[in-house]
Amino acid sequence: MLVREVRPDEYTRAGEVVVAAYAALPGEHMTGGYAAELADVAGRSRDAEVLIAIDEEVFGCVTFVPEATSPWAEALGADEAAIRMLGVDPAAQGRGIGAVLVDACIARARARGRSGLFLHSTPWMTSAHRLYQRAGFQRIPERDWLPVPEVPLLAFLLDLRR
Repeated sequence: MLVREVRPDEYTRAGEVVVAAYAALPGEHMTGGYAAELADVAGRSRDAEVLIAIDEEVFGCVTFVPEATSPWAEALGADEAAIRMLGVDPAAQGRGIGAVLVDACIARARARGRSGLFLHSTPWMTSAHRLYQRAGFQRIPERDWLPVPEVPLLAFLLDLRR
């Protein structure tokens, strides 16, 4: 499985993968136009780094936010990077694709000298929580966020200073 930055001819497929992954989850997180935001890989690519996991076709996608000044940064510390909108095609889940994408984001954050890698996740993304915890992320409840009443976001941080 190759991980690299998405190319313009792959924007549509990468967006479809993320939308499918999020739509397969329980919960009320797809309200208020969020599906369109998830699908907009071209828009995210202008202000962040969108990575794909590809093996003849796109199986996974993640947005890496390198710094707090990015419009895609949510509640980032000044010296942190972030993971946003990680999704793996539901038909390909359980094959380690999410872990490969997380590892690529960790490597990018380390290469930039960031002190931590931050992310928010919904309570119903329990498989993702296990993935993050295996990678060394810790829950930090003091940075949880409630952007809308039906979508609580749980905060996770990987300390990269170790």
